[in-house]
Amino acid sequence: MQFNFEQLLIMNVVLIIAAILLVLLGLVGSIVPGIVGPPFSFLGLLALSFVDGIVYSASFLIVMGIIAAAVFALDYVVPSWGTKKFGGTKAGVRGSTIGLILGLLFTLVFPIGFIAVLLGPFIGAYIGETSAGTESDRALKAAFGSFFGFLVGTGLKVIYACVCIFYVVKDLIKLI
Repeated sequence: MQFNFEQLLIMNVVLIIAAILLVLLGLVGSIVPGIVGPPFSFLGLLALSFVDGIVYSASFLIVMGIIAAAVFALDYVVPSWGTKKFGGTKAGVRGSTIGLILGLLFTLVFPIGFIAVLLGPFIGAYIGETSAGTESDRALKAAFGSFFGFLVGTGLKVIYACVCIFYVVKDLIKLI
């Protein structure tokens, strides 16, 4: 099927708008809980790759897709890692994970979800540690580790989103 010039122009404009919206949604999703940021950022790059005049190699797209998947997965693992790194036990790690899940579920119901996702792993790790008999000081340290892990995960998502935005902006400027 062949397209005429007008149809190609319309498709390119739609793809460019979609790419811009997706990378912006990816950035928002890096910070706001409940929106999966890295996959949206990657989809923005992928959408832009179909625009005439913009060429991304298959290896570039594969690497960016793998990084998006890794950052997405790490976001759920790093808070537990932080808990363990700061002296937490398995109970604290489980509590951190449960707290993160409950915080995410809380975001679906209440508008203050960001606070719930921030505090969920922290409170969960603390409760997990204290329920396992860990003294309060050590439990608090493990909870801070969980919070630190959450911040690291968020930072990774923001960096990935910014890299995707960089490529989109750079290639759109080159296109003009």
